[in-house]
Amino acid sequence: MAKEKNLKDLSLDELNKKLMELNDSMLNYRFQKTLQQLEDPKQINQNRKDIARVKTFIKQFELGLKK
Repeated sequence: MAKEKNLKDLSLDELNKKLMELNDSMLNYRFQKTLQQLEDPKQINQNRKDIARVKTFIKQFELGLKK
């Protein structure tokens, strides 16, 4: 989903918005897993990695490594 080259072009506000969307989808995946309605368990791991990617780019903004 969120590839590195796509994330490089986003602003800080867009990254924060994407992070909120990913956190919401993670919550939905966890509910589906609890209710045993999750079709593809790999979605949780992929979503977790996407959240980490977005957080990495947000941290780069905070440290001033990216403008």
